[in-house]
Amino acid sequence: MKHPLKKILPPSAKKIPKELKKFDSKRVDNYFWLKNRDDPKVIEYLEKENDYFKKMTSDTEDFQETIYNEIKKKIKEDDQSVPYFLNGYWYLTKYQKNKNYPIYLRRKSDLNSKDQILFDCNLLAEGYEYFNLSNIKISPNNKFAAYSVDTLSRRLYTIRIKNLHTGEVLNDQIINTSGGFAWANDNKTLFYTNRDSDTLRNDKILRHEIGTKSKDDKIVFHEKDNTFYTSVSKSKSNKFIIISSHSTLTSEFQFLDANKPLDNFRLFNQRKRGLEYSINHYEKFFYIITNIDNAKNYKLMKTPIGGTEYENWINVIDHRKDVLIEGIDIFKNYLVISERANGLNRINVRKWDDSESYYLDFKSETFSSYTTTNVDFDTSILRYGFNSLTQPPSIIDFNMSSKKKTIRKQQQVLDDNFKNKNYISERIWSQSEDGTKIPISLVYKKGLIKNNKNPLLLYGYGSYGNTIDPYFSVSRLSLLDRGFVFAIAHVRGSEYMGRKWYDEGKLLKKTNTFKDFITCTKHLISEGYTNTNQTYAYGGSAGGLLMGSVINLEPELYNGVIAAVPFVDVLTTMLDETIPLTTGEYDEWGNPNNEEFYNYILSYSPYDNVKKMKYPNLLVTTGLYDSQVQYWEPAKWVAKLRELKVGENLLLLKTNMDSGHGGASGRFDALKEVAREYVFLFSLENIHN
Repeated sequence: MKHPLKKILPPSAKKIPKELKKFDSKRVDNYFWLKNRDDPKVIEYLEKENDYFKKMTSDTEDFQETIYNEIKKKIKEDDQSVPYFLNGYWYLTKYQKNKNYPIYLRRKSDLNSKDQILFDCNLLAEGYEYFNLSNIKISPNNKFAAYSVDTLSRRLYTIRIKNLHTGEVLNDQIINTSGGFAWANDNKTLFYTNRDSDTLRNDKILRHEIGTKSKDDKIVFHEKDNTFYTSVSKSKSNKFIIISSHSTLTSEFQFLDANKPLDNFRLFNQRKRGLEYSINHYEKFFYIITNIDNAKNYKLMKTPIGGTEYENWINVIDHRKDVLIEGIDIFKNYLVISERANGLNRINVRKWDDSESYYLDFKSETFSSYTTTNVDFDTSILRYGFNSLTQPPSIIDFNMSSKKKTIRKQQQVLDDNFKNKNYISERIWSQSEDGTKIPISLVYKKGLIKNNKNPLLLYGYGSYGNTIDPYFSVSRLSLLDRGFVFAIAHVRGSEYMGRKWYDEGKLLKKTNTFKDFITCTKHLISEGYTNTNQTYAYGGSAGGLLMGSVINLEPELYNGVIAAVPFVDVLTTMLDETIPLTTGEYDEWGNPNNEEFYNYILSYSPYDNVKKMKYPNLLVTTGLYDSQVQYWEPAKWVAKLRELKVGENLLLLKTNMDSGHGGASGRFDALKEVAREYVFLFSLENIHN
């Protein structure tokens, strides 16, 4: 990677001062003009940055290709998912060699039956730079498949319907949806979620009948509160269509007999700010996961179908201070509860009559377990997934009656030298400023010496209660085999240690997330894993906000930082209700129209706190069509960093001009982005092969 001293001059964004006033505060944003995607000068600037990136990394292109091929060769290209049985058919997904996209198919009755191809996404993706087919749902009579397609990476999906008997794609075309929908039991009615094309808020549920024009679809629910989102689904029992309305802190549900799609939806329980719940149907009851009565880690309750208001709710599993309930799976004879205790996943299996209750045994501290495709109600088989930092993912069928397990599939690593015993994973604890113990999961190659001479990549997120569990990564082997330690900082803002962990990392406690990450970094250095000249950090989206805040606070801790699609212009974005997702996130970040929240967000917003100082080497990525973090946030941030940063450290911005928040859509195209990021790190370590 070329060094700036080689005099390849970076782009310089024009400064056009824009005064932003609020309360007694006045901010001047010199790069506000980059917000206009339709301005040719904006596109010209982004292309100049891309050109600069290309020139600065031209001497690493061969190495990027080497890393890409190294990762790709470890992946089984001719592969398929574990089949699951639903309503008379086995469903599975196949991948073929040198193909980027999946093929969805089914087999009638018997796994040895002939394949019926539902969708070959490799054919459907032809002509598109980005393609995503999602949410395939089959009608109850197995005749029709409804599916959602996004070809812009803007998360505005078009719903289509295919006749599986004839292969014909019907004329029905429903645009501007979230991609979410549910079939009624009459095989002709579809309920779906409309997405506002400007704010991208899911605001309406509509009813569509096959063969009619979507402009004639009836609105069955309109969520008018712009801090709420709505969605529609079907109960696992297939008895009910369910509409949910939710904000960060409040839930509300409505339900409808799936056999009577023309009836009106019935309110489950009136929304009450701060009351969260979710519902699952079983026989004469709805089962409810809720935080009612200050159950921060949630409890499980039930209520009769005929009396769903919360005065009728009955305790099934009471609240536990040290156990977070994350979800349930309902079977005819068993209730399965997904929990988290001391940061670790747990799966509890119990009979409905309470005659038996036990936990699956996971003997590790750095693993991820989760229930997966359990669509069959009348079965004793629980399907779950398991992987760890050293062990590739397995899909396991567990017989809840006999307690025998069958590994249906374990991801293959096509490398004769790979053995999971050659890697070591562990969990250690650091101590944050306020005395809170912060867990860190890490993995490294066996034989590594803790002598403060190892490169280390620390990953963090810490928002929305989204927990990053320790997980296996084939691509990560390219880091570990070159001497890197990889670590995950389980900072506050996630739910790793329960709901309280989330509450202590949001709103007016958001800065705990940043302090925790810095604490973890310093602890890893003090324990001998690395040093400040070989420490690197990675975060994406809200994790990119984490990166931006951390390097404003203590830039000297890191030699390099990767900020992927970073949410760095927090204050300006949260003040603009026209920007997608803004209003629904007031309960996460706070509403800056309130002066207390305004001042607090201003105190940490990365873009507003860029200073004249030496920053680490930085790689920043974004997508022009990103619907979650608009491209202009990282673009403005980089422009301001170029203006104020001191020293010769690298500052690179790469904009994908064809994609959005998730980057490239093809499974192998995405690996090219991984290779690019790894080579950025390797170059800073003077690793060239």
